[in-house]
Amino acid sequence: MNSTSESLLVRLRRPGDQKAWAEFVELYAPLMFHWARKTGVQVQDARDIVQDVLAIAFQKLPEFRYDSSKSFRGWLRTITLNKHREYCRKAQKVVNANQSELLRLAVVNAESTWDLNYQQALVDQALSLIQSEFQKPTWEAVREFSTTDRKASEIADQYGISVWTIYSGKARMLNRLREVLSGLMD
Repeated sequence: MNSTSESLLVRLRRPGDQKAWAEFVELYAPLMFHWARKTGVQVQDARDIVQDVLAIAFQKLPEFRYDSSKSFRGWLRTITLNKHREYCRKAQKVVNANQSELLRLAVVNAESTWDLNYQQALVDQALSLIQSEFQKPTWEAVREFSTTDRKASEIADQYGISVWTIYSGKARMLNRLREVLSGLMD
């Protein structure tokens, strides 16, 4: 989806236009679901986030006035990200990192494939730069822990290191990534 349907937004302001709402859900719910999943939540949690965003849209869109100079999808993405944050606060969950929390935010905020590829390249380059600061088994264990759903204890046993080494290594890696990427990513 590359543009916002202005006529659909106008139809949504009509009370009881169920066809317009069905079309809105069909067009935008998959996109919101994609954004929610990219934050690292499970499928059911992403569905719940989408339902929350749709509830807000149902409440706000009847008075919404489209401004073509602003991004409607950006507005929806912001609501989705805020609902994810609210979900994490309420559930007191820590989102498992795919590569890093920074990469997840980059995915959520990426406007295009080019932005995503550029940001991925920045993260990959930063990871290459800081890799030498870690002992090889620690680095490999931390990377595996950050990119899989395996338990730290399993990985620690596999690499012959302590669970604490994995957790502290991940924290050190994320801090170094933030330092290296400071100012380079939105």
